[in-house]
Amino acid sequence: MRETTAIVLAAGKGTRMKSDLPKVLFPVLGRSMVHWVLDALQEAGIQKKIVVVGYRADLVESELAARSGVAFAVQKEQLGTGHAVKMCDDQLAHFDGSVLVVAGDSPLIQVSSIRELVRSFEERELDCLLGTLHKDNPFGLGRIVRDSSGLFERIVEEKDATPEERAITEVNMSMYLFRSETLRWALGQLQNDNAQSEYYLTDTPRLLREGGYKVDAISVLKGCESLSINTIDELGMVEAKMQELGYPCVS
Repeated sequence: MRETTAIVLAAGKGTRMKSDLPKVLFPVLGRSMVHWVLDALQEAGIQKKIVVVGYRADLVESELAARSGVAFAVQKEQLGTGHAVKMCDDQLAHFDGSVLVVAGDSPLIQVSSIRELVRSFEERELDCLLGTLHKDNPFGLGRIVRDSSGLFERIVEEKDATPEERAITEVNMSMYLFRSETLRWALGQLQNDNAQSEYYLTDTPRLLREGGYKVDAISVLKGCESLSINTIDELGMVEAKMQELGYPCVS
């Protein structure tokens, strides 16, 4: 099995949190939420982690300075998730393993999901594999569109979806696994011709598929992994779920 490096996206401000603190440093059960993400990656066997920092990068780097196996990439301008991953290009230049991309604000990421995604990726010898889940109420989330044979075709955002596509319950949760060389190829193809003039990582699976690479999506994520943190209220919901699941509270 190839070595896997993880990229943790942690550059955002988290404007809706209404605080000057970087979102990934907000405490969840007494610990900055990004620690829970890094713990899950470590337990899943991923030794090397690249944390992409941006807003108040010094605070995030200081918080994580004592952790082993963590390197940093700096995204000076917030130009989208694809741009954030592109900031890791130098560190991936001579790496020929697999690259797992996850969000730093997802403390409920599950070790079992990571392991299953990596196992399926390697067994099927894919170039890109998305970790997805089925959600009864997928409002606001990107839908996974599959072709007639059931293979991944593209991600469609809700605002761009047809009524039929909005009825799809399988959603993108921003967990991607790539072969390093194909990820770097896809990042080079990204365009920012959209309303926000940003480079979206969500475009890379489609670009790879159109380029003849082997891409698919697999519904391996648990329901709890659909809980995101964009507001203080949502942070409270995640804390409650973590307590329900038996996560330790750090005083």
